[in-house]
Amino acid sequence: MQISPVTAVHQALAALAAYDDPATFISLKPEAALLAEAAALEAAGPSGKPLYGLIFAVKDNIDATGLPTTAACPDFAYTPAGSAFVVARLEAAGAIVLGKTNLDQFATGLVGVRSPYGVPRNVQRAGIVHFALGTDTAGSGRIPAGMNGIVGLKPSLGLFSASGMVPACRTLDTISVFARDVATAFRVTTVAAAYDAADAWSRPLPAPSLSTAPPSLRVGVPHPAQRKFFGDAAAEASYAADLERLAALGAQIVEVDFEPLHAVARLLYEGPWVAERYAATRALLEASPSSFHPVTRKIIEGARGLTAVSVFEATYKLMDLKRAVAPLLARLDCLAVPTGPRAYTVAELAADPITLNSNLGSSTNF
Repeated sequence: MQISPVTAVHQALAALAAYDDPATFISLKPEAALLAEAAALEAAGPSGKPLYGLIFAVKDNIDATGLPTTAACPDFAYTPAGSAFVVARLEAAGAIVLGKTNLDQFATGLVGVRSPYGVPRNVQRAGIVHFALGTDTAGSGRIPAGMNGIVGLKPSLGLFSASGMVPACRTLDTISVFARDVATAFRVTTVAAAYDAADAWSRPLPAPSLSTAPPSLRVGVPHPAQRKFFGDAAAEASYAADLERLAALGAQIVEVDFEPLHAVARLLYEGPWVAERYAATRALLEASPSSFHPVTRKIIEGARGLTAVSVFEATYKLMDLKRAVAPLLARLDCLAVPTGPRAYTVAELAADPITLNSNLGSSTNF
């Protein structure tokens, strides 16, 4: 069903006003500019525009024309010359940017509380936009989706261009998709995916496709002792119910040793990849450390004691773990892991900001 762009803008603005959370967006396009853009799009018509009339939000470490990019750090803010490569492709396909969403400063965190622009509420059922762009290094494109009851899609690295994205860990992170359903996430992905010669990490990968599942899907799950719920019985029961539903639908549930995958996850937080975050923010961190959120600064400054030797040693370990995991993946069609243990309260995070953040990514960090 086609959407009138003007009607879609009015609906998004009405939902935003009803939701009334000033911390959800860092910046918004003015209503007059949105309506003018929608009217021009409507006058041109939907031909050749597969995302015609869809309204989307952009995480504020990704450039969008007419809006500042802050990465949730006012002293870092700049006005981009134009939209990021991926954003421009979506706009050309008929989608309209509503505004820039809040984030953990410099995309360092999964918890959504490390921002000077306020702590946003959970937007479940708010229905403001049709889809949104995030970024995902260790789970930031999937954990929030799970907490908000929507779809989070992290594409293969290099499928989406990183041009116009402020990096966190440049070798690991990617722009990702949030959507209300799988069909919308797939539509957005097919438009966004394209080789970009200007991005050294971009790869000419095959076009995204949907395929029919085999008659008996082999689904890998962690051994019960390796399922990380951190004492949350409700989350554990929910995951068990999901596996029962998969089995009822004909899937073959295969318990496998997840320790190599958890070892990969530990490398991310305990290894030298934090140095990439330091590289991305070094100029501002050294010139104005007070510009940083205290937790963000503590994490990034942890890279000061790292050496090139530690980077190589961790890289060797990672390659060994990849080799160890390859036979496991070769005999499975997919993995099914808990998106996360549970949502923590703001008060809990204030008391233990780093450990609880790490807990949330325990099934996505690898």
